[in-house]
Order: sequence, then structure tokens, then C-alpha cells
Amino acid sequence: MSDADAIRDTAVAQPLIVAAGILSLGALLGDGLRERVGGIAGHSVGEITAAFGAGVLGDRDAMTLVGERGRAMAAAAAQVETGMSAVLGADEVELEARLAELELEPANYNGGGQIVVAGELGGLQSLAELPPTKARVVPLQVAGAFHTRFMAPAVDHLRSVADGLAVNDPTLPLWTNKDGSRVDSGAAFIDLLVGQVSSPVRWDLDMAAFAEAGVTGIIELSPAGALTGLAKRGLKGVPAVAVKTPDDLDAARQLLQA
Repeated sequence: MSDADAIRDTAVAQPLIVAAGILSLGALLGDGLRERVGGIAGHSVGEITAAFGAGVLGDRDAMTLVGERGRAMAAAAAQVETGMSAVLGADEVELEARLAELELEPANYNGGGQIVVAGELGGLQSLAELPPTKARVVPLQVAGAFHTRFMAPAVDHLRSVADGLAVNDPTLPLWTNKDGSRVDSGAAFIDLLVGQVSSPVRWDLDMAAFAEAGVTGIIELSPAGALTGLAKRGLKGVPAVAVKTPDDLDAARQLLQA
């Protein structure tokens, strides 16, 4: 048994997230439904689940990679006291100028007016005290400044881990967090996935790519809810199902069949 604090530890949480996604895919894509999937993408650590879903990694290699990723990011976060905050409703140019002043970095461009920023705690406090015009700053309960320069040691470690994985080219359309583009090489996707640990997640560009590709429905795998919320703003009118519990699988299957 683990308590809530133990599960929030990134070294524990990341493998749990990917394991839940892999189990959800296994439960969802039986009876020929895989053929109904128009493509797959993941947000941050969810890119490992996407790599599994697209056939780039097998389940064992996916879990090996996420285990090493979680431990390496936790170790990097322990070196300097850092954090993350969500900024809502800011002008992007004004926000980026303010971040440069405070030596903070954008970590997630989530679309719908939400950008997650990261860096040392003093800078985040200063941003909260004097936010950009009409913006709201919400501190996040995370262990460190993920997707920033503070994670560089984790990237170095994961590149060596990735060399030992069995990697295949994707069998489904697969989009990257790097810039929202589709990646047809498994090796290239793993390289981008590793580099993503210390660079921003461009989920806004992923959603734009989904729209351009004509995506007609979205299924978010467990643990779910955040991305379908973003899709309501960034992909208005596209039906979405969040698989939070096994009870949601039937609705997800119905969306695929439709």
C-alpha cells in the first residue's frame, strides 16, 4: 500500500501513469477496434504510452524507459529546489518577456490560454506577485521544473537507456510534443521523447495537428481528464471521452465505432 505523498513522487507516479495507459489500451483495442484509430499522441510522460500504442516500443521496454525516466527526473529535481506554475490568460509575448526577467522557462504550452512555467521557487513567487496583465498564476504540486534546463542530467541518462531498447517504426500516425509534427521513424520519435524531458511540451501544436488531420473524436487514456478539458477549448465540437475508470471503456469503444 502507498499513501498519496508516495504516489505523487515522480519516480513512482510516472510508471503508474504509463502502466494505466497500457492497460487501458489493451482493454480498449480488442475486436478489431485498432483499425478505427486515426492516430495517437501523448502529453509529456504520456508519449511513452503513445510509443507503445503505435508499436514503437513493447510493453516491457516502455515500462523500462518510464521507470528510468521517473528516477532520473526525480534525481535532477533534487539538485535544485524548483517548481512549476500554470499561467492562465496571459499574452504569450508579455509572459515570455517576464519569464526571461525572472530566469523562468515555459514548460507546457497547453493551448486554450494555459501555459505552464517552471524554474526556481523565488522566480515563481515573483511571477505570482506581479503576473502579466489580466493573467492568473496557479502553483502546481510537482517535484521540480520538468521540461526545462534543470532536467538536462536526466536527458543524458535516458539517451544511454534508449540505446538498449528494441525500437520499431510506428504502425499508427504518431505526433510529437516537440512541434506537433507527425513522426514516421521509431528511432526519431524515441530521440524526441528523450529530449522532451528538458524542452517544452507543445500540446497546443499537437491539437492544431489533430484538427488539420481531421480528427473526429478523442479518447484520453487513464489517468484522464486534463487533456479532454483542454480539447474542449482547443478542439471545440470534437467529441471526447476520458477513460478514468473501467466503466468509461464502453463509451470509448462506442466513439471508436462511430
